[in-house]
Amino acid sequence: MNHLPQMIIDLTLILGAAAISTLIFNKLRQPVVLGYLIAGFVVGPHFPLWPTVADSDGVKLWAEIGVIFLLFGLGLEFSFKKLAKVGKSAFIAATFEIITMSAVGYLFGQALGWTTMDSIFLGAILSMSSTTIIIRAFDEARLKSTAFASLVFGILIVEDLMAILLMVVLSAISVPGSFSGSNLAYLSARLVFFLLVWFLIGIYFLPTVFQRIRRQLNDEIMLIVSIALCFLMVVLATKANFSAALGAFIMGSILAETKEGERIEHLLISVKDLFAAIFFVSVGMMIDPSILREHFMVVILITIITIVGKLMGSGFGAVISGRSLKHSTQAGMSLAQIGEFSFIIATLGVSLNVVSDFLYPIIIAVSAVTTFTTPYMIRYSDSMYSWIERRLPQTLLDSLNQYEQAMSSNSKGSSALGLLYRTYGLGVLLNSVAALAVSLSVSTWGLPLILSTFGDTSTVRFVSCVLTLVACSPFLVAVAFKAPKKIASKEVESVLRLRRLQIGVAVIRAIVGLVLIEVIISQFAKSTLFPLIILIITPILIFIFRAKIGRFYSVIENRFLSNLNAKEISEMESLAKLPQLAPWDATLAQIVLSADSRIAGQSLEECKFRTETGATIGMIDRGSRRIFAPGRSERLLPGDELFLIATEEQIAAAQDLVSPQKNHSPLPHDELYSLVSLNIEHESPYAKKTIREIGFGEHFGGLIVGIERDGNRILNPESTEILEPGDLIWIFGHESKIRALRGTR
Repeated sequence: MNHLPQMIIDLTLILGAAAISTLIFNKLRQPVVLGYLIAGFVVGPHFPLWPTVADSDGVKLWAEIGVIFLLFGLGLEFSFKKLAKVGKSAFIAATFEIITMSAVGYLFGQALGWTTMDSIFLGAILSMSSTTIIIRAFDEARLKSTAFASLVFGILIVEDLMAILLMVVLSAISVPGSFSGSNLAYLSARLVFFLLVWFLIGIYFLPTVFQRIRRQLNDEIMLIVSIALCFLMVVLATKANFSAALGAFIMGSILAETKEGERIEHLLISVKDLFAAIFFVSVGMMIDPSILREHFMVVILITIITIVGKLMGSGFGAVISGRSLKHSTQAGMSLAQIGEFSFIIATLGVSLNVVSDFLYPIIIAVSAVTTFTTPYMIRYSDSMYSWIERRLPQTLLDSLNQYEQAMSSNSKGSSALGLLYRTYGLGVLLNSVAALAVSLSVSTWGLPLILSTFGDTSTVRFVSCVLTLVACSPFLVAVAFKAPKKIASKEVESVLRLRRLQIGVAVIRAIVGLVLIEVIISQFAKSTLFPLIILIITPILIFIFRAKIGRFYSVIENRFLSNLNAKEISEMESLAKLPQLAPWDATLAQIVLSADSRIAGQSLEECKFRTETGATIGMIDRGSRRIFAPGRSERLLPGDELFLIATEEQIAAAQDLVSPQKNHSPLPHDELYSLVSLNIEHESPYAKKTIREIGFGEHFGGLIVGIERDGNRILNPESTEILEPGDLIWIFGHESKIRALRGTR
């Protein structure tokens, strides 16, 4: 008899329960994450009515792989460029919300008499919202194109990065006596340094490698290559004393900046979904009903704190950042839940053995409840805003409007520090990081190998130091001498201010360069003599050969910028092929017409698209066909992608127009639809009326597709066509409704 490994049996139980739960929860139109949690409880040790997973260690291994793929997928959706584009509103709102919820969670844990670590982890867990749940809820509510949705997505991007930082900090402070302000600052700086190093190296090399092997990269090979890169970064991150999850997230965010980012994200969906399901099921296995019964009131209180705290924390943060009260309320209502990163942080606490056994089941229960309430919170966010607005005094509302206008005014260039940072800051920072990364790599990995081969002598160290400085020289030249980017000629005031600041800027850049040289030398020095000699000679040589070194640096910089912007350049080239219809103050939005849209099958004139919304349809993308500037007789078909030129309000009106009718119950798929004919009698109420006046579509769900009149045939008649007595009309629709129509002909 063949022996079947226990892991395969356990995997059968996990995937079988997950499959059944996803079918049920998808039918109920609830997030499948809830289904995974329930499935985990069913196959877990606390549900005796179903076979139980036996090899818990094997499941933990699968779950760890699930976390890696989950974070890899989030990284592919993250993108450092998105982080740079979210704006001050998202940064301020996310930071305020994270600080508020962390403090509230910590204080609540302390009030319950929990340990310090339980309270700290509770605060960190409550500060994270669920990207997956919010995106799905926005998709179902057709809100992804709204202004407040962009604010929510920006907050989620900042939260993702802050969650990575929290995981690093929580791992460090779990060691008794290791937490201090200086240690926190060191950990934060260390994380930022490695993030920048990995980002610079990844963007410099990966797009070029992909370009060289593009012909061999079919879907199968691309999937294998991307997963291999993911696990390579996981190994590098763990070698640098970071978590595996951080490595997966970083590689995902690096690949997201390449041309292949969207393709990799698409290829990874199935793999990510599989392992993410195993992870969430493993989370559900830790649900202990006895603990939930014992801490039932705690679950209720934390749920209330999560919903109310996130509403107020995110809402106040958005208001402080200069967003309107309406958008702030909508954002706060949307973020009122905990999700993926909360589970991962809770899992971290369990793996480090620093949190109590009751915390994990409580967090799972709170997540389940808030996941269920999220769609309703988003749905009633407008009502909540109206309720709040009616109860605030008019003077406060006026003050908020004035504050919003003041925060949104263009103050760019008003600060000398801001001007200097935009002109020099980022370049100096990135080149400093690159120089330090090269020197640290050589001193950490290369120098021990060199010393073991040639002996630990002053000469060997001197040569190694000189070669390292040569390798770092392009970045040192950029730090000290590289000219800033050209400023637009219209910014005359900025140009003049920069000229007046040049003396101070030159001194500061020279000091930064000297500090970098000293740091590099100190990694190789064993005596005090040769570091002093090198420190004196190196700046002189760099100054003399700065032109040649600068040309070499330009090659490096151009390649990096080309790789960094390749994705955007490709997108711009695609957009350049589209007609330039949008004015400068309008927004270009895309809406996909669903099969159950109320205007599907109608012409632009019939649905009164321009009249009802004020938006202009610049193009319809229909499969491989593109219809530019469609006429009023053009019919809208399911699956059409509409490119709109409109304001935000007009886009919202268009979203409402194309959405399915409210309170509309779709007919069963097994009912019959067919093409039937109908004679128009002289006494018919439809005689001498236009098709639009009769309203076949609205009242009977039918569409007139043809008219036979005096031996002539009219195919797809216009809505202005008048039906004459004796006409034979052909109608496509539901048979039972059209039969009812026959009695009124």
